[in-house]
Amino acid sequence: MAATGDDAAAMDSISRAPAAHLAALSTAASASGPAEGPEDEAESLTAASRRPGTNSDGGVETAEEAVEPAEPDINELCTDMFEKMAIFLQGELTATCEDYRLLENMNKLTSLKYMEMKDISINISRNLQDLNNKYASLQPYLDQINQIEEQVGALEQAAYKLDAYSKKLEARFKKLEKR
Repeated sequence: MAATGDDAAAMDSISRAPAAHLAALSTAASASGPAEGPEDEAESLTAASRRPGTNSDGGVETAEEAVEPAEPDINELCTDMFEKMAIFLQGELTATCEDYRLLENMNKLTSLKYMEMKDISINISRNLQDLNNKYASLQPYLDQINQIEEQVGALEQAAYKLDAYSKKLEARFKKLEKR
């Protein structure tokens, strides 16, 4: 698929203007020794174009053209990276320790809450046992109350029957009296 528009223009400018390549070469030349003038720059450009693996249009950079950074920079960068990694790992370990402390405190609080709940349940159990003992001691009286209630019910039924019978007798007596 061919690039169009802005992408095509950008790709075209990259292939025609090897400015980044020239800048890299001038940096490498200045690092190796001071340049005496424009003649040295021209010689370095022609020498760069004669190197094996370079492309004549300058748009593609190959592995042979890659310039190695100076070793002191790598050492400084590595030291900086290790210091920052140490700080990062220290922070991670600190956070993990804090998490474990938090879990430990939560476990202690949970243990205390369970102890409180255990004490409460023991008290409830004790009170329930006391209530059951009191109910057992009251059971004979409750049985007597039930018997009395049954007797009262039977007595009430007898009273209703007696009342009905006395009303019949009264009605008969009045009937006989009228005769």
